[in-house]
Amino acid sequence: MTLVVFLIAYLVRRRLDSLNVISSDELWRRWLHQGSVVKAGRESDILRGLVLVAVPSLLAGLCVYILALYGWRIAAYPLEIFVLVLMMGTPGWRLSVEPYAEAWKKGDMQAAWHHIQERLPASERGAATAPEVMHLSLSRALMLAVFQRFFLVAFWYVVGGIGLAILVRGLVALAQQWPQAAARPRYLKACEWVGWIPVRLLSITFGIAGDLSGWLAEARPVITGITEKTSEVLMIAANGSLTGYALDPGRFSRVHPDEWASFGGRSLSAVRGLLNRSMLVWICVLALLVIAGVV
Repeated sequence: MTLVVFLIAYLVRRRLDSLNVISSDELWRRWLHQGSVVKAGRESDILRGLVLVAVPSLLAGLCVYILALYGWRIAAYPLEIFVLVLMMGTPGWRLSVEPYAEAWKKGDMQAAWHHIQERLPASERGAATAPEVMHLSLSRALMLAVFQRFFLVAFWYVVGGIGLAILVRGLVALAQQWPQAAARPRYLKACEWVGWIPVRLLSITFGIAGDLSGWLAEARPVITGITEKTSEVLMIAANGSLTGYALDPGRFSRVHPDEWASFGGRSLSAVRGLLNRSMLVWICVLALLVIAGVV
């Protein structure tokens, strides 16, 4: 049932994303608001945030365990679907990306930046003045958001159940939304650790779902590295897996100067297509694991 549960949740979540409703970020923001007040000098403490994330994780896992213990495991599946729908999703991205691509096509880079500035990391908003830098920053943010809100949740759900899926999604929320900014780097480091295996599996999937020869030339050394950040692994793997210089705006502008106006939209479409095909690969692999009796 793991495959069926995840597939239903994924399809429902994609539909909700297209309608731009039910944001898990808002749910986490309200829940983590309890950490908005701390004692002086303890702004970097992470224990309280971990407790806030561990509580719903443990409750969900305990609920599933009790239902299974009394022979009512099937009753937990609707709960898992509901929770997965809440944990996954990137609502609002389409409303930013589509106007961005239109503004890029018109050559209005200032308008393009205004459409996506809230999607960029705070540290990169000021530097994203050149079109090439802005676009690469947006592509990196898009892939990281999809990875953290779909692939990361999917991996740990299959490995450890709904409780673990909530825990890792909670760590992502802590790294991005914890009220005390001084503690966020420590949460971010935890996110890097829980994402180390999933992001490398996804990077391999990029090669399968995209240009394998290009991936072998660019991304293979990254798989065994331990120092590369999640976003770096995603960008390197995607750049090698995509054709037509979709993530190399500098080379694209030199090779196809007459098509520069269409680069923004074409590049984002290529990235989104790669992510969609990669999720299809993951679903197929999960189906094979189910058939083999591994899951």
